[in-house]
Amino acid sequence: MTPAVESDGGAKYHRDFTLSITKALGDQLADALEGLDRAPLAEDSIDDLKEKPGVYQLYLNGEFVYVGKADKSIPVRLRQHLRKIGGRRGISLRDVEFSCLYVAEDFSALAPEQLLITHHKEAGQIPWNNNGFGNKDPGRNRDSTVLKANHFDMLFPIDLERTVDGLTPGVVTLQKLLDDVKTGLPYNFRYQKSPLFKQRLVTTPEANMTADSVFRLIAKEIPDSWQIVALMGYVIMYDDSPREYPSAWHYYRGAESFETAPEAEPPGPIDEAEESDEDA
Repeated sequence: MTPAVESDGGAKYHRDFTLSITKALGDQLADALEGLDRAPLAEDSIDDLKEKPGVYQLYLNGEFVYVGKADKSIPVRLRQHLRKIGGRRGISLRDVEFSCLYVAEDFSALAPEQLLITHHKEAGQIPWNNNGFGNKDPGRNRDSTVLKANHFDMLFPIDLERTVDGLTPGVVTLQKLLDDVKTGLPYNFRYQKSPLFKQRLVTTPEANMTADSVFRLIAKEIPDSWQIVALMGYVIMYDDSPREYPSAWHYYRGAESFETAPEAEPPGPIDEAEESDEDA
């Protein structure tokens, strides 16, 4: 005899079932990337890629550190990372590798990078997805933010000994020099505008000048009430001298240039308002 099936107690003839399609997709993406070789984060490797959207993973010294996406072009996005990392201290591009998957446009709507992030966060991986690596310029209101000790900018600060690309020796307006420096650095240089800069002429003595040398030159040409401040992840120039910034490590004020010890908060999760993936 077939036992009676009850709805309350005893034998059960119904229950909830949840099909986690997103988890299945995340697992498949992770498996597909795991099966790929890794290439150096270098122009030669990136040149071999197709100009297609997709997802990618970064590795530092063999450790899996970051999941990213490119809505338009994986090569463009990876070149942004190459340039950014190349302008930092404490890290070498020789130690960074990547792998990637091209993703069809109809699949992009499912946010495949979020599927991967969810998959890997459960295993405690991808530290760079939680430390501000993908941030854009946070804006003037966050210049005074005290960064956590595990923030990407604290771990790998900007390099002021980095050569500024594209400088041409000769006499130019201060505004032209500022624009060239902004374009030629692998990190952001944000500055306040002034009509004075379009009138004042400066001499760039040579092409291969470091950021430190150029900022020393510029600091002597701006009014005494101005200053250039190297924060941990970018450089700012404003009419606010001698204002001090908690995350600053180098100041340029007129003929004076000096380093200082930046403040830091204990390691921990980065404020979500600070996280902003600069997707291509």
